[in-house]
Amino acid sequence: MTRVSAGVLLPEKLDGFARMRAPAKINLALSIGPLRDDGFHEIATIFQAISLFDEVEVKFRPSAVGRSMFEPQIRMSLEGPDLGPVEENLAWRAAFAFMDRTGQVGKVDIRLVKVIPAGAGLGGGSSDAAAVIRCLARLTDFTDENVLREIASGIGSDVAFFLGGSPTAIGTGRGNRIESVHPLPERPIVLALPPVHVSTRDAYGALSESRDETQSLALPTIGTDLTWEGLLDGGGVNDFQATVAAMHESVAASLSRLAEAGARITMLSGSGSAAFAVFDDSFGLPEIDVLCSELTVLLGWPVLSSVTLDHMPEVEVL
Repeated sequence: MTRVSAGVLLPEKLDGFARMRAPAKINLALSIGPLRDDGFHEIATIFQAISLFDEVEVKFRPSAVGRSMFEPQIRMSLEGPDLGPVEENLAWRAAFAFMDRTGQVGKVDIRLVKVIPAGAGLGGGSSDAAAVIRCLARLTDFTDENVLREIASGIGSDVAFFLGGSPTAIGTGRGNRIESVHPLPERPIVLALPPVHVSTRDAYGALSESRDETQSLALPTIGTDLTWEGLLDGGGVNDFQATVAAMHESVAASLSRLAEAGARITMLSGSGSAAFAVFDDSFGLPEIDVLCSELTVLLGWPVLSSVTLDHMPEVEVL
């Protein structure tokens, strides 16, 4: 089938369709360093993807005419909680940045099903953005990894992690310098989701106020030979944990109840509000499922059974 544009016969271009699951993340360690000249803090962190997913679908119809005649059109539908104007959503911004940076011209339709709560330190918005970039790259056969990383870095600090190939990675700089490491083995975790949105800006402000001005902010060096035993034996620390727990009673309650349940480590993820717990190997999935049900009733907000991932989800092109 053909169509006519300016007297020239052009081939009809069909929609491409891709979808993927966008995973949440937890931080197995998070140290906050000094403020940089660009307004961000230096950090050192261990990112770990987990089995809590948003669903992202992307359709792309390329235009057969030049950029000057046809600007990109991006539409997005959202299923889940209202997250404000579409143009401020990281998934929409990712599509716009990809089209603009790579010179692609056409129509993009995004369908986003939100499951990962916002303001929980689980990176849901960043993961959605990375999923859109990955889907559009597949649909347009764009393979320049350096450009894709530049796009990701311009959207948000965590996006680069979700764009990477490993579910376990070390993040430095402002979190956008990613060093993939060998994935940790899958391990069940318990994830508490109190009904509070923690502002990252407020968390950084509270942390700064809590620190002694003479305190050294030198960041620890995180080795690449990560093991669960090393993390469970004191390797996992989150600098935000004490201050955010002091700001929000529900965060403090989540951390306290998980610790009382016998967890080896109980930590805040990112700047919160989600808290997670890792137990001994003897604490299997049946015990974890029972514990999640009990804590959901006791705390009054969702406590979920999840699993750390040993591989990232793939883009499915249909």
